[in-house]
Amino acid sequence: MKIVIAEKPSVGRELAKVFGATTRKDGYIEGKGYSFTWAFGHLLQLAPPQDYGFIGWRKQHLPMLPQKFKLAVRKIKTKDGFVEDPAVRKQLDTIKKLFDEASEIIVATDAGREGELIFRYIYYYLKCKKPFKRLWISSQTDEAIKDGFRNLKPGTDYDTLFNSAHCRSESDWLVGMNATQALSISAGNRTVLSLGRVQTPTLAMICARFLEIKNFVPQTYYQISILLSKDEQVFKAISTSNYKEKEEVEKLFALVEDVASGFPTGGNITAVEAKPRKEPPPLLHDLSSLQQEANKKKGYTADQTLNILQNLYESKLVSYPRTGSRYIGDDVFAGVPDLIAKFTDHADFGKQAQFLQTITLNKRSVNAKKVTDHHAVLPTGEQAYGLSADKQAVYDMVVGRMIEAFHQECLKELTKITIQSGVTFVANGTVIRSAGWRAVFNDPEDDKKDEDNAALPKVAVGELLPITEKSLLEKQTKPKPMYNEASLLKALETCGKEIEDEELRYAMKDSGLGTPATRASIIETLITREYITREKRNLVPTNKGLAVYEVVKDKQIAQAELTGQWEKRLEEIRSGSSVKDFKSEITEYTKTITHELLIAGASISGKLAEEKKLEKV
Repeated sequence: MKIVIAEKPSVGRELAKVFGATTRKDGYIEGKGYSFTWAFGHLLQLAPPQDYGFIGWRKQHLPMLPQKFKLAVRKIKTKDGFVEDPAVRKQLDTIKKLFDEASEIIVATDAGREGELIFRYIYYYLKCKKPFKRLWISSQTDEAIKDGFRNLKPGTDYDTLFNSAHCRSESDWLVGMNATQALSISAGNRTVLSLGRVQTPTLAMICARFLEIKNFVPQTYYQISILLSKDEQVFKAISTSNYKEKEEVEKLFALVEDVASGFPTGGNITAVEAKPRKEPPPLLHDLSSLQQEANKKKGYTADQTLNILQNLYESKLVSYPRTGSRYIGDDVFAGVPDLIAKFTDHADFGKQAQFLQTITLNKRSVNAKKVTDHHAVLPTGEQAYGLSADKQAVYDMVVGRMIEAFHQECLKELTKITIQSGVTFVANGTVIRSAGWRAVFNDPEDDKKDEDNAALPKVAVGELLPITEKSLLEKQTKPKPMYNEASLLKALETCGKEIEDEELRYAMKDSGLGTPATRASIIETLITREYITREKRNLVPTNKGLAVYEVVKDKQIAQAELTGQWEKRLEEIRSGSSVKDFKSEITEYTKTITHELLIAGASISGKLAEEKKLEKV
């Protein structure tokens, strides 16, 4: 009997359906020479400190550095404390029975780091020695599943993927358990102050931005604005300089020739620049970029978008969701024309899909070298019907982005006119000559940010134009905006570096905080810990979060770039880098932060006590 193990029951049932296996048993389905069983996500986890003899939270135990990590059955909270989840124990017994009977084991957990970890922990916990093969697919369509089973990979091909996942798991345990206990103990054990390898630098980014805004002192400055007229077309120009002193700008304002004075000189055109600009289409979506778009357009949280996308994947409508790649290989690109053809009747994108059939497709998103485990998120072409509003919205973002990505460049003409009248003014304008990919969503908001004028008249150097109006503008400098989920996800990709160019950001993805698949859970964890809260669409630290930040802000555990380097190391382990070296470095890192927090944590005690007093008032 061939045993297939999936990550969750819904996927196990779907695989069984594809093979025509229909006999339902307790914890599995069998038929056609196969048995299909499943986990419920993570059935096993690294054992808690007490399993290594570290009973209670005591300073003398720190740092806790187990010689060898143990696996423990997932626990649930009851009135008697935390106990083994009986459903997990029952399913593990079922899996063990099937593995013992198996002629062949086929791993069908999600094809990624965590999916590999889920299976391997079960495999090692059950002390199974049988060889296994790996199903590696990016789509849940019947054809993709059948093709995947025809091309099963040796399980050993994914040993380095497991090594990476296991190192991530152990490093999170070492840093999280030790840092949390160290800070909580030094703060007087009044409350659990949870810290983590990724969550703490993320909290630091949110708090730092919040305090930057809170302490921001706006500076007043002045500009002069004029309206000029040419052939009955009025356009706006702004002074090239900002002025701090009102007296200075008022004197200059008086020198500007306007209509009231009969404009004896008016506005003198001193330079005209007209430059064509080609705006390439955006790259295909990975999980992170889709979460950002869904947050901006619909206000969905990162976690909501991930869950919706996972559901669409399991419904066979989109490819693998937890991808960090925004590219596809030539093999996938070969099927894109037929895929686009399936959307020619789409209510919103049909016309653009039809147009793409008449041109050579843009290949900006085609680069096999930049595809990691899975290619960018694509629709499968399966018919979508009866979707809820939120699923339809996310699905349309995937389809629309595919149409955009293979579309033509947007051709613009950017014009800059320099005008002299007392001071120097500049008028900027843009004219879209060919909308290209921007025609897909036809979103005017994207164009507004570029220029003040939609279009400018034809003018020549040396012309004098009447100034029909002039205005003195009083403005104030503004702080950076508060983080929302879209901007935080973007910042996590680059450890807080502000990089607008999407290809440069993508190049840094292996050095970011967390992974596309884990960033949503990081945000939710910080909310659960009561370190941050959502205010409308913004992520705002609580007093508790700020108190923790004050203690850790200068410590290694809060340094985003350092944590980003660990993420890069984990990716390198997948390519065969030394596991031993990484573990050694994490051990030294753990010793350092534990020592730092045992000393620094005392300062948080008073702050938390004050916060509790305020809550009671």
